Amino acid sequence: MTVQQTLAQLVAINSVSSRSNEEIISYLEQRCRARELIVKRFPYIDDKGIEKINLVALTESEATVELALVGHTDTVPFDQTWTDALRLSEKDEKLFGRGACDTKAFIACALTALESLDLKKLNKSLALIFTADEEVGCVGAKRLADAAPFRVNYAIVGEPTSLQPIHAGKGYCLAEITVRGREAHSAYPELGVSAIFHAARLIAHIENISKELKADHRNVFDPPYTTLNVGLINGGSAKNIVAGECRFTLEWRTVPGQSANHVLNLIHKAIADLKASNSDFTCEVKAARADESFETGVESPLARLLSDAAGKAPGTIACGTEAPSMIALGAEAIVFGPGDIRVAHRTGEFVPLAELNRCVNVLRQAIERFCR
Repeated sequence: MTVQQTLAQLVAINSVSSRSNEEIISYLEQRCRARELIVKRFPYIDDKGIEKINLVALTESEATVELALVGHTDTVPFDQTWTDALRLSEKDEKLFGRGACDTKAFIACALTALESLDLKKLNKSLALIFTADEEVGCVGAKRLADAAPFRVNYAIVGEPTSLQPIHAGKGYCLAEITVRGREAHSAYPELGVSAIFHAARLIAHIENISKELKADHRNVFDPPYTTLNVGLINGGSAKNIVAGECRFTLEWRTVPGQSANHVLNLIHKAIADLKASNSDFTCEVKAARADESFETGVESPLARLLSDAAGKAPGTIACGTEAPSMIALGAEAIVFGPGDIRVAHRTGEFVPLAELNRCVNVLRQAIERFCR
């Protein structure tokens, strides 16, 4: 089966994160068992009561895997007006469909590379790792890392990087902040405490923190520092009521070497300062997510091989990936795959056909280099 045919079958399976990924896992399991791989499921129930499954397929059962190829099975939702979202279509040497870029293309390449080799000639363990819930917080990969079924020496984490090996990535952290006040008639504001005014003061402090963080530079990143963003805010109940509550969402993306808690500690200090100057200031911070950054040296054997094979120097990304979970299993991890992240998640996402075919060859070289 060609890589394009495999991608078409993967795209045809609706595997948005809100659904169980059992259908696509069953498909992948069947393909791996046909090559006599040792297959094991790692199921769990998500916070909405839906079964999700991580799947691991091994060439041999070992305590340490030499090379892991890692791809997430879930996709983001798609607009119902995109009627061809689950049917792979080709135009101008590009393949369109939900997940065609992010990241079923990499999975198709990994399967095709594996099936093109004589696995009996491999003398070191190869693993295909298919995860759940990457799009909603890398949940499946984190659960697999916590289970620690084996150690991994090297890992290629599939993401659309236009076939550039990515050796470092920023972390991704999220907090829900609730500021509470006291409701009153807006004609008599002194009888209340405006949660919105208090939230505005805290957000001004957060803006100052974002400026201070620019001093900690990592020139290989764009932007070269930890970034902060208040992406959502909601407060008050009516135009003529002093707001009793205001909620906002804060995210930050940390550079390697900086703890995920560093920004959180700065936020708590800002809150303490506001409380010291105003006894009415009341605030609650709920840290919802803290994904660490990652960094693998550019001189890593895996980084060098992928760079030479793809003809591109190692780079960095500012978005979160499953690489930290592979590093938790002991791996030198590189993020790599066909497609451009800038077209992922949108209606009409696509992967260039030439990159798809080239990725198969690169992954084949990686398997032969590390497992033969």
